[in-house]
Amino acid sequence: MYKLFSLFLLRILFLVFLSSNLSTQESFIPDPPSLNANNFILLDSVSGRILAEKGADERIEPASITKIMTGYVAADQIEKGFVNLDDEVFISENCWRKEGSKMFIREGTKVLMSDLMKGMVIQSGNDASCAIAEHVAASEEGFVQLMSLYVNELGLSNTKFTNVTGLPNEDHYSSARDLARLSMKLIERFPDHYALYKEKYFTYNNIKQRNRNSLLWQDDSIDGMKTGHTTSAGYCLVSSGVRNDTRLIAVTLKSSTEKSRLTDNRRLLDYGFRYFRTKKILTIDSSILEEQVWGGEKEKVNLSSVDNLFLTLSPRDFQRVEPKVILADYLQAPLTKGQVVGSVNLLLDGNSIAEMDVVAMEDVKALGFFGRAWSNIKLLTYKFLIEE
Repeated sequence: MYKLFSLFLLRILFLVFLSSNLSTQESFIPDPPSLNANNFILLDSVSGRILAEKGADERIEPASITKIMTGYVAADQIEKGFVNLDDEVFISENCWRKEGSKMFIREGTKVLMSDLMKGMVIQSGNDASCAIAEHVAASEEGFVQLMSLYVNELGLSNTKFTNVTGLPNEDHYSSARDLARLSMKLIERFPDHYALYKEKYFTYNNIKQRNRNSLLWQDDSIDGMKTGHTTSAGYCLVSSGVRNDTRLIAVTLKSSTEKSRLTDNRRLLDYGFRYFRTKKILTIDSSILEEQVWGGEKEKVNLSSVDNLFLTLSPRDFQRVEPKVILADYLQAPLTKGQVVGSVNLLLDGNSIAEMDVVAMEDVKALGFFGRAWSNIKLLTYKFLIEE
């Protein structure tokens, strides 16, 4: 008897191990690669899911990556109509004398705002960044004040900018997470401006300069963003690209060499694209469920999510996602289109991975007095039978 029990127990343990092993194989994703960078983050630009991170909230000198914010502010000011890409911008002595990387604009001349934006993004020109700031806000100091307002608006809790170029200053800092969020917002809001980040060359004043982001030459799927380097900041890079309808953003800070920052970013992106995909799971104008309505001119109403919902998962996991709709109460007319009536919970292997409000997709008018009264009687009877 003991021997039979032992054999039975071993068989049960084997089946449990086998089931666990198959499950592990199905959802197994290795840890992110080891990087030279001290701080990094990898996230999906649409869903916002973080796929890898290390020291992502540590305050780090961002060097010329600062120009992503300079460009963001300028693009928003253009969208608001305060300045225009066709504006001719006067170049001051202050901007002409800016140290560091240059677009090579000349003091006393006028340069199109559109060319300055290219010179800042593609050539990482400190002189171009300064000229943009002076044109938008009358001074670099005024533009820095604008940057602070945008930092607060975007909720960048570990960011403070004291200049528009990224030149070293102990009070000038950001974090990998904040820079990724900023980049995500720029890509979402200003696609025309973001398109500049993939241009490989720009010629101004008969001087042709190449984009400092060498990843643009290594992989056609990578279309941005910005490099940065100072002695104190080390080598920094924000990159982004699209494969299989999935856009990822990688931020690496404080790499030790120019080569290692490229390798670091490339490894992060390759890791993310290999093991993850982003798909639209819920669509605002698609019915999730048809539900009964009590006391209405229509007996049923279609329900949808209040907004589009994207998930970033291992490709094999999408087929295992199950929606579970939870209504706040039985639906009773009148209902208005867009009225929140409950929520939908997305489950993966029984675990909640996302939740969103559910709304009525159409108006449902109430019946007359007697119709509503009879419907209420039926609903009370239904509740009694169901709850019993």
